[in-house]
Amino acid sequence: MIAAVLAVSMQTWSKDMSKMTLISMVATAAAFLAAPDISVGGATPVVEDHKIIAPIVRKGRVPVNGIDYYYEIRGEGEPLLLLHGGLGQIEMFKPVMPVFTDHRQVIAVDLQGHGRTPLGDRPIELPAIGADLAVLVKQLGYDKLDVFGYSFGGGVALHMAANAPDHVRRLVILSAPYAQNGFFPEMLPQQAAVGAGMAEMMKDTPMFLSYKAVAPDVSEFPKLLDAMGALMREPNEYGDAVAKLTMPVMLMYGDADMIRPEHIVDFYQKLGGGLRDAGWMRENMSKNRLAILPDLTHYETFASPLMANMAMTFLDGGGKAPNWAEQLGR
Repeated sequence: MIAAVLAVSMQTWSKDMSKMTLISMVATAAAFLAAPDISVGGATPVVEDHKIIAPIVRKGRVPVNGIDYYYEIRGEGEPLLLLHGGLGQIEMFKPVMPVFTDHRQVIAVDLQGHGRTPLGDRPIELPAIGADLAVLVKQLGYDKLDVFGYSFGGGVALHMAANAPDHVRRLVILSAPYAQNGFFPEMLPQQAAVGAGMAEMMKDTPMFLSYKAVAPDVSEFPKLLDAMGALMREPNEYGDAVAKLTMPVMLMYGDADMIRPEHIVDFYQKLGGGLRDAGWMRENMSKNRLAILPDLTHYETFASPLMANMAMTFLDGGGKAPNWAEQLGR
């Protein structure tokens, strides 16, 4: 989803009310769109804990089913596939990338039509992109890895894991539903309006500026908006993909996300969580987890250090607190 920075700063970009109206609609429209950081190049950013982003150790392209995917690999350790939100690219994770690369080898991919990856001649469809990425990581030499996806990337991650469950060790889905009806109903007509007609009005927004900075063919931006709009107009429901997830899964959302709380609970219950008390010895505990992050909207979750550290705790297999008996040494 297009980030809050657009909504908050909109008045500084235009005083033309018709233009503001269109940009405002874009800012709340796209189900899977999230504005990336527009600071391309320059000094390596430093985060609060003074860690820096690990340098790129490998980058390139992998053609899969007609799409020429761009990827970057950073850091060392167990592999983690990182998937950005819609109208974003790898750079949108700059604020939290050091948390991921601290002790992991991060494989970050620009998804179809986004960043440095051309749109190609086929529509944007979550199952197809998910299947592509299962092939991509295999071609890069990874047999099994963890997967993290935000928003649009979360939908892709869901389908990748469902397509190749034996090759995904753990899965984090951040701020993404499993069905179109997971969004608040007022979002749906706005999502349906996304298309090429908005392209000219978006020329001064972070979405276009970050795209322009890295895209191989900037003229494809209107086509990307058309493709994303077409995706969001489809009444998709992927409960069958959820049923194929055999690995531990963590669902993460902001407490002010664009996903309905009822849908979040339904998603978690489909994974076997939230159905009964876990029990004194965790005997009824689901292997899957749910996190509701305080004071965060859909447009902010991807840049939250709280989110990144909580996700990594899950991906590393930790997080269990000692129970009462354990605290007493029994």
